[in-house]
Amino acid sequence: MRLRLKADGRVVELRDGQEFPVQPVQPTANAPGDAGSLAVRDLRRRACLTQMEFAAKLGVPVETIRNWEQGKRAPRGPARALLAVIAHAPDTVFQALAKA
Repeated sequence: MRLRLKADGRVVELRDGQEFPVQPVQPTANAPGDAGSLAVRDLRRRACLTQMEFAAKLGVPVETIRNWEQGKRAPRGPARALLAVIAHAPDTVFQALAKA
């Protein structure tokens, strides 16, 4: 599966030279302890990473991961799109980020 992040934040799957929209997981948080904060925590745990490791792989401060998981802040824009792609193809994303 090849995924592409579009400039407007959409994620599309590339098949046979055509783009097909991917319905991303929306890891947003509005209140502490809501489903959005659990989504970020779940993604990190499924990847078997600590908060520090996850932050390093994404290139963000560990405080950002903590704030997302605690529901103090919500991922927005490119971060939200990246988390949606991680939900679909974590190994591919981490491999690509490691090369960058």
